[in-house]
Amino acid sequence: MANLPLHWGKAPKWLFRRMVALSQGIFQVLSYEYGTQEILQRISDPFWFQALSCVLGYDWHSSGTTTVTCGALKEAIDPEIFGFAVAGGKGKASRKTLQEITCIGQNYNLSTQSIEQLQYASRMTAKIDNNALQDGHQLYHHVMFFTEGGAWAVIQQGLNDDTSYARRYHWHCDHVSSFINEPHEAILGQQITRVLDMTSKQSSETQKISLDLVNDHPRHLMRDWHQLLKPAQQHTLDEFTNQQKTTPISCLDMPRLISWKKMKEIYDVHPTNYEELLAMKGVGANTVRALALISDLIYGEQPSWKDPVRYTFAHGGKDGVPYPVDRKAMDESAILLKQGIEQAKLGDNEKIRALRRLKNFLPVNN
Repeated sequence: MANLPLHWGKAPKWLFRRMVALSQGIFQVLSYEYGTQEILQRISDPFWFQALSCVLGYDWHSSGTTTVTCGALKEAIDPEIFGFAVAGGKGKASRKTLQEITCIGQNYNLSTQSIEQLQYASRMTAKIDNNALQDGHQLYHHVMFFTEGGAWAVIQQGLNDDTSYARRYHWHCDHVSSFINEPHEAILGQQITRVLDMTSKQSSETQKISLDLVNDHPRHLMRDWHQLLKPAQQHTLDEFTNQQKTTPISCLDMPRLISWKKMKEIYDVHPTNYEELLAMKGVGANTVRALALISDLIYGEQPSWKDPVRYTFAHGGKDGVPYPVDRKAMDESAILLKQGIEQAKLGDNEKIRALRRLKNFLPVNN
């Protein structure tokens, strides 16, 4: 598992230029040898992506491993040549993702339906990681990789100003049967103890109650919401033993602001499932949290408060966690990257430096 401390600033131009050239060479080899489907599979593997970032010469564990590597790939990849495209980016660039999908999709001659499906996937992955999964990390980076056949992968990252850490979320279309049922390929970041995860299987009943609440008249929801805002509704056991003063229970903080106009709009639409509810414009983190807490505290259906961040070993660990090291798979990954570097259109000095970084990170013959 890797922690991603927030590092501010930009990659030096001399480094970024070389990252673009090297990644272009590696992906030319990947595209020729394995095809675009395999590229998406590898991009969605957090271990492989982390190794790629290290081979390109960027910091091995900072938040920039995500943003700078994706930025280099976006500049290196010509959609017409490679058969896949990179849309989105960091900050303001992330808000151009839908527009870029449309433009590239039209160049690929994708149907209107295929373009809309890609845009929906882009919006929903962001909504899930910002609203349905409330882990204290605000998204600031969103990149979608997609092929001319309509397959996709998403890498996005959120930041937590209080802890100064980032968290990276990986998605792959082949493993998303439902956006609201444990859809992630993997999540890389710092372990947190209390996270509202409305995508967990444990939250399925809470999803149903939340849907029932918004499909009932908003005045009933307003009544429940006001009831939970009363300080008398939430206490710790210590109060009854007079050991300390009243303290709020952080994980049960009820949002103070709810858009009742939006609730009326939702009621008028009557969404038929929880995904449809989340997809509605204006349904944000406060709405999701309020519905989950009302479901829990009043109706007895508790959502998952377990952090879904996962150990991201692709090849196991030396101490046997989560399983013993798969040496063959590890060697194959290292050889794949080595072949890409050796066949890339680079000067000898650049190849030597890249191979040296790879050797330090993943010795091939050990």
